[in-house]
Amino acid sequence: MSYTGPGFDPPQPRRSRRGPLTVALAALVPGALLGWAVYAAVGGPGGDEGSAGASASASGTPTAGSSPSASADDTKPGASASAKSPSAPAGSGALKGKVVVIDPGHNPGNFRHTADISRQVDIGTNRKECDTTGTATNDGYAEAEFTLDVAHRMRTLLERQGATVKLTQDADRPFGPCVDERARIGNEAKADAVVSIHADGSGTGNRGFHVILPGAVHSGAADTRAIVEPSGDLGERIAGDFVRVTGSAPSNYIGDGTGLVTREDLGGLNLSTVPKVFIECGNMRDSKDAALLTSGAWRQKAAQGISDGIVGFLRG
Repeated sequence: MSYTGPGFDPPQPRRSRRGPLTVALAALVPGALLGWAVYAAVGGPGGDEGSAGASASASGTPTAGSSPSASADDTKPGASASAKSPSAPAGSGALKGKVVVIDPGHNPGNFRHTADISRQVDIGTNRKECDTTGTATNDGYAEAEFTLDVAHRMRTLLERQGATVKLTQDADRPFGPCVDERARIGNEAKADAVVSIHADGSGTGNRGFHVILPGAVHSGAADTRAIVEPSGDLGERIAGDFVRVTGSAPSNYIGDGTGLVTREDLGGLNLSTVPKVFIECGNMRDSKDAALLTSGAWRQKAAQGISDGIVGFLRG
């Protein structure tokens, strides 16, 4: 997902939330930063990143499942974990009774339905396009393929923990769903957590991930006031675990090195009534980030880091 184009308001700086949770998380920031710095120093992915900064995550966050070794096929951009790791039935485990909705950004078929996805829908604050085609690497690996692959890997990890996992789309429809329907799917599932998976389409040299948190919106059909606090907790945990597992640094071009950005112009967040965040896992238009995003082994780490953050949030 790129910020360029009509209808996107400038990202808003993250609003601080005071309270015991904020104080506790702030105390853990040096540990998260140190963990990334050590990883980078020994040559981990993203180790040459010039900007460093991370959100805090409680140490010892439960692991959602062990990462399988990448096979030769797994390193291909189009290799999907769904074919290799069939879903495990939910029912037992630490997340028994919890519902997680994964929202793979865009849809591989959107480019065939540009008129359909261009129609305007109500996002509470105003009206926006139903969806977009998303971005792609310079070699043509589509964001929609990336998001679906990571979603499949996350589903396997979370179902192993006993969670009930639902996807907003699984390339099982010609296009979409629209952003308002994506929010509605999470709401109707009464999800305990929703994560929308994306990759950015920014300029060359812009690297790293960032997590997008909902701002306090109360307009029209949108009222996020009740979910701002828990969504912030979810986002902070995901950011911390993403650093820990992938070794990737927070974005060097947005979020002031924290890996956290607050926005009030995204319908998928504005219309949510349950805790929800977006994650931009990297910049597809930068060759170094693209090398990570097109690696099946790295996508497994990305899925693990996001899943670990969800597990930590749901276990409290």
